[in-house]
Amino acid sequence: MTEDASDNGQFDEKYVRMTTAPVRGLVLSLAVPTITIMLISALYNMADTFFVGNLGTSATAAVGVGFPLMAIIQAFGFFFGQGSGNYVARQLGAQKHAMASKMASTGFFSSLAAGALLSVMGVFGAGKFAKMLGATDTILPYASEYLFYILLAAPWMAASITLNLLLRFQGSSFYGMIGMVSGAIINVILDPIFIYVLGMGVGGAAIATMISQFVSFCLLLAGCGRHGNIHVKTADFSPSLALFIEIARGGMPSLFRQSLSSVATICTNRLAGNYGDAAIAAISIVTRVVMFANSAILGLGQGFQPVCGFNYGAKLYGRVQEAFWFCVKSAALGLMALSVLAWIFAPAIVAIFRADDADVIRIGSLSMRLQFSTSAMMGWVVMNNMLFQTTGKYLSANIMAIGRQGMFLLPLLFALSRAFGLFGIQISQPLADIVTFAISIPLHIRFTREIKSGK
Repeated sequence: MTEDASDNGQFDEKYVRMTTAPVRGLVLSLAVPTITIMLISALYNMADTFFVGNLGTSATAAVGVGFPLMAIIQAFGFFFGQGSGNYVARQLGAQKHAMASKMASTGFFSSLAAGALLSVMGVFGAGKFAKMLGATDTILPYASEYLFYILLAAPWMAASITLNLLLRFQGSSFYGMIGMVSGAIINVILDPIFIYVLGMGVGGAAIATMISQFVSFCLLLAGCGRHGNIHVKTADFSPSLALFIEIARGGMPSLFRQSLSSVATICTNRLAGNYGDAAIAAISIVTRVVMFANSAILGLGQGFQPVCGFNYGAKLYGRVQEAFWFCVKSAALGLMALSVLAWIFAPAIVAIFRADDADVIRIGSLSMRLQFSTSAMMGWVVMNNMLFQTTGKYLSANIMAIGRQGMFLLPLLFALSRAFGLFGIQISQPLADIVTFAISIPLHIRFTREIKSGK
């Protein structure tokens, strides 16, 4: 049997599985690796915060200042990964393998180039980036050093996310899990070595992240082309206007979501800076913890997306709806349980990162409890966002992406911080979540009516 015939047989086998296997078991089989991937991705960020925490409050805050930049790099990866991956899943569902291959290679190489461009633009101006991201004078030396190495790693950081998403949309989350887990383990091992043993401080944390991300990139690239996955190769790189339009349509919600998250974090850091380094450090810690908790829900949603894409492409709308509601119910139950734990143990969780700073613990505990008070709503919000994005309902997907961190959070941050000071900053995200939840309901009703009418 030729290689092409073997690949076609594996494509057909995957199509049958994705469109006929029991929905709940199928979602769970895909979600377990993606949940692991998302938890590991969050661990990347938490590891730096944890190990740097022993260097002082300003050093801890520096990692928080660097978070928006990492979100920007990730935005490129998500833009090209979601944009190409959604299209790939639908094409595979329609059994159009050649177009899926062209899109996969185009998305990957475009992501790599975008990361390289960002690296070239920013690596010589890390200090200016740090200032722009909200670093105070005491935080600036640490933040500049940290951002320099993160910018060097931008090409493979962005491309790794794109590869992970391409694998996931093909129903091969396991290979993405291997790449991400291996990188995270290396990061956790290297962090204390570079920070303490070699005495490199905050810069050492960034170097550890840079190396671990490169290892992930290599493993993810090796996973492409195995067991029926699309081979990413230069011969299939087809930078046409039509493909870039498809990437933009599918990836724009992710770009908006990640970019606005970065902007919101920058604004939060700048506003919190008025209350000292402890406020920036506390909010940074809470952001990482909340992201870690929500990553499990995002992983569940990412397990839902290939099931959604394949079956929507095959016009099996009943399976799409069954998978959606299974994920919504599971996410709501999981987030409610996490919210209870966060309320009870908030001071102890914050103290893991900065046990010797009472102000960080006090500010962080309240911030964590407020943010988790509305987290149960996020299961519905996340699943709807992924549903709209995967099925090509890009207007609804963009409204959801722009709304939470843009239309709602940013105005609330500035208005409430002026009215209530630091408490206004802390309460802004929960209020933005409530409004986002409310606006998603009519959008979902519209989607349901459309698929019932066959649109």
